[in-house]
Order: sequence, then C-alpha cells, then structure tokens
Amino acid sequence: MPSEFDLLVIGGGINGTGIANRAAQSGLSVLLAEQDDLAAHTSSRSSKLIHGGLRYLEHGELRLVREALAEREVLLGMAPHIIWPLCFVLPIIPGTRPQWMIRTGLFLYDHLGRRKALPGCRRLDLRQHPAGKALKPGARAAFSYADCWVDDARLVVLNAMQAEEYGARILPRTRVLSAVREGSKWRAVLLRPDGSEMQVMAQAIVNAAGPWVDPVRASLQGTELVPAVRLVKGSHIVVPRLYQGDFAYILQNTDQRIVFVLPYGQFNLIGTTDIPFCGNPADLSVGTDEIDYLCQAVNTHFVTQTGADDVVWKYAGVRTLYDDGKINVSDVTRDYHLDLIAPKGAAPLLSVFGGKLTTYRQLAQSALSKLAVFFPKLAPLRDPPLPLPGGVLPEADMTTYCCGLVRRYGFIPTDELLAMARRHGSRCEALLQGVRKLDDLGLSFGGGLYLREVRLLQQCEWALQAEDVLWRRTKCGLAMTAEQRAAFECWWNQQTDAPARMPDVTA
Repeated sequence: MPSEFDLLVIGGGINGTGIANRAAQSGLSVLLAEQDDLAAHTSSRSSKLIHGGLRYLEHGELRLVREALAEREVLLGMAPHIIWPLCFVLPIIPGTRPQWMIRTGLFLYDHLGRRKALPGCRRLDLRQHPAGKALKPGARAAFSYADCWVDDARLVVLNAMQAEEYGARILPRTRVLSAVREGSKWRAVLLRPDGSEMQVMAQAIVNAAGPWVDPVRASLQGTELVPAVRLVKGSHIVVPRLYQGDFAYILQNTDQRIVFVLPYGQFNLIGTTDIPFCGNPADLSVGTDEIDYLCQAVNTHFVTQTGADDVVWKYAGVRTLYDDGKINVSDVTRDYHLDLIAPKGAAPLLSVFGGKLTTYRQLAQSALSKLAVFFPKLAPLRDPPLPLPGGVLPEADMTTYCCGLVRRYGFIPTDELLAMARRHGSRCEALLQGVRKLDDLGLSFGGGLYLREVRLLQQCEWALQAEDVLWRRTKCGLAMTAEQRAAFECWWNQQTDAPARMPDVTA
C-alpha cells in the first residue's frame, strides 16, 4: 500500500520548504520531493538579501514592499545566525533619479513597515563619510538605509530541517514522475536517488517547482494550459574586495536599473542582471555581456576597477515571475501569485508563481489559507514564530554568542570558527561537542571545512553530493583552491562508509 500524506509539495526551494514547514507546524502530514538538491536553483542564486525592495516602490507595489519590510525584522529574530543587518549606501549621481524621488522613496521605506532594530535612512556627505573613500570624486552625497543579508541556501535548508522536526518527510534528488487524481486524492509515483520508484497518496499537491512550475502544472492537469510565468535570468559575479568596510552599495545605472555591490568576506558580490530567458532552467551560464555590464556599472562609480579576469566565481539563476503582461521584464511584478485548481469532488492542485526570500512566510501562509477548506482541522500559525534551527542563542545575541565560542574554542582559527557559527548558530554546540583540540575536527579539506562538519551535513542536512557541501550548505568552495575542491570531490566520490542521515542533532 502506498504511504498517505495530507500534502505533497513539489519543489525544494524557499517556497516549497516554507510551505512544507508551515503545513507541518499546523499539523498536516507532509511529503516534500525535490528533483535536485534543496535550494539547487533560484533560491541559492539570489542577491542574498532580506529586503523591502526599494525599487519596487517605483512600480507602485506598496503592498509587497510593506509586507517585505515587516518581515525583515521577524526573520532577523528567527535566524540571527544566517541573517544580519547591512547598511546600504546609495550615491547620488547626476542624470539618474532625482534627489526628491530618492528621498520620498526612503521616507516610505522607513514608515511603511514596522522597524525597531534596523536604523532609518539618512543623508551622507561622502567627502567626510568612510563610504566615500571607495567612490570616484564625482560622488559627493549619498543616502544610507538598512536592509539585511541572508545565507539564502541555508535559509532553505533550515526550513526543511524545521519541517522535519514537525514530522514532514523531506526527499531531495527525488523526482515526481507522475500524479493522477483518484477521486479526492492524488496518486503520485516518485523516482528515488537509487533508481527505485515509490507510490504515495496525497489529499492535495502544492506545485512549488520554481522555473518548472508551468510544465509541472500542465503535466498534472493533463491538459494544455496558458503559460503563466515569465522566466528572467539574473546573474552575479564575485571579485576580490574593491574596498574596505562592511558597507553595501546600491548603484544607479543610466538604464534605470540598479546594481548591488555587497561585502562577501574577502570578496565583493555584484549583481544582478535582468534578461528574459527561454530554455532549460537547468542549463544556465553567465554571459560575457552580463559580466561586462556588471563590471562597467562598478567601474563607473568605484576607484578600484575590475574586469572579467578578476571574477573568481559567477552564478546565474532564473526568477519565476508571474506574467502580468508588462513588456519590459524589469517592470514585471515581483509579487507572488497562487493558482488553485480544485474541480468539485477532486483533489486540489495549488501552483505557486513568483515570490522572494523575504516574503516566503507570507506566501506560505497564503498558500495554507487557500487550502484550509480542504483541511478544516488546520492549526493556526504560531505567533511569534518559532526560531529556525540554530536560532535559539544562549545569550540571545549573535555577537555575544560568537565571543563565547572564541573563548571556549580558541584553538580553532577564529575566522573559521566564526564562519561555522554563521552557518549553524547554536547548533555549534552539537557540532563541537567533545572537541578539545583542532585535530578533533578531523581531516581538513581547506577553506575552513573539516570532516566533522561534513559528517553533520550528511547526517542532518541531506548533503548527498560534494557540491551540496561546497556551494550550498557552506560556501567553503569559494575559499578553497581549485586543487582543494578537486581533492574534496575525489574524496567524496571514493566514500564507501558515508553515514546515513541521523536527524537527532537538532540543538
């Protein structure tokens, strides 16, 4: 007999894991199936920001901005280890948006949403402020405002982990081959990583397949449907540091687009482009024209110049935007849209279009509200929300917690220890339990990655391939040499004793 679930979620990005988490906490039995790794696509290829969306104000999307602004500090409280405040500097450049427009937008930005921990906007004299040192002399004034940085892939994984704590079953690298309605339920066939098939029954399906949402929707309905998405490619590049300090810059281009320049350890992350995309979302690459565009935007403003030869890492993601009929892709709404197909007496299908990291909880709540009629015993959402795994800090402050770790584990290089803390938060207590000397962390792969952490990621975070560890569960791949990355992949592929997942490390 096939296993039965209330909800089958297709897609392991932020929307899918967020909905699975919300549903599991509300008492539903949930199965999530993702054809690749968790956060393998759009959700790990973002600008890595929890933000209100300042530029969305130009398009009149006040509800979306208000919702996003309110969520910033909620998420900051839920996951202070992977989310932290970031100060943005917006230079005032002649020929771009006038000062009155920027000032009005920032006034709304300060007052549309609840703001307690984050500072408000202010005007800067770049001739006096440290942020001006990195910029060419023509920039004399700027505005500053606050948003938040997030480790996007870890936000997805932590939601999956919390969903599992509430009974959800999470199956990465598991493809839904087919699903057909049998009365008031769905019968689905899934292909597991080992090549075997499994059948499950579900009362409802949530299609959160991201760039694949339209073909999945069409295949489940078994009929031709009008495409509802616009696929837009956004590319980012990483280059050696262009400036000192923890400021982020938001640069205005003459084409009215903006480019972020973000601190990224010893590097800067630069993005993003906005290009219509057609083709297989799994086959993405950053074009040379995109690299040139981003470098030109930076070189127009910064004293330190950069170019294609400086790029140490690049990635592209496909945003799944709901098609609202706008001609210019930059004008297409960034708001989410939920499409419920529920013929009378038949099992419902809910498809998710659009969405962003910042508002994933609100999207999940809206999704469950649409499905509530099919699940009358759905429990209400907890308020305030539970912290994500690792977010319960003994001293209730990330800085204080990190200082305590450094005191207790001074034999671990400080930068590596702090990076672990930023990945795991209070789960460091489980990771470092019994560690008395550096050798207790096991084999060092370089870039601050040790065998002990790799085993934890295998056991508790569904890391099934080397790239899952290097580029999503951690970003250690960026700090490793090409030789170290190759050696790690070789080691991984030679394993014959990799431990099964043991989801009991949930501190």
